[in-house]
Amino acid sequence: MVSASVAFTHRVSAKTGLTFAPLLRRTLSLIYEALLVAAILWCAAFLYAIVESRLSSAHLRAVYQLYLLLVTGIYFIWQWQHGQTLPMRTWRVSLVTRSGTAVSFWRAVARFLFATVGLLLLGLGFLWALVDPDRQFLHDRLAGTRLVSN
Repeated sequence: MVSASVAFTHRVSAKTGLTFAPLLRRTLSLIYEALLVAAILWCAAFLYAIVESRLSSAHLRAVYQLYLLLVTGIYFIWQWQHGQTLPMRTWRVSLVTRSGTAVSFWRAVARFLFATVGLLLLGLGFLWALVDPDRQFLHDRLAGTRLVSN
């Protein structure tokens, strides 16, 4: 169980002066994000089914899964390059590099790939925040990014 001090503490980076977003706020943003992504994927799946039926092609599960992964990647990478997704904006969380600058395209791609692998490993990349000294997710550590409070 996460203690109250872990969930509500506002840590400040000594190097950049940025305030790390609290773990509780990031978790709530993540839950909202899951709902939004589910809706996006539902729409994407609907479009895929329409195209598939018009082409009278057989359902290729691998192609369908890669398509949904691509849609998800486009959504996150685009939003992260602009600093925030809608749930991040709602919970006043921004994504920046370790130095506090905007996230580049390739850094956003790396973060997405690391987060995907961490999620596929039973959420290990997210659970990492419970043992990380700065309470950062593993994909943020690996991609050189930080979630900070606005």
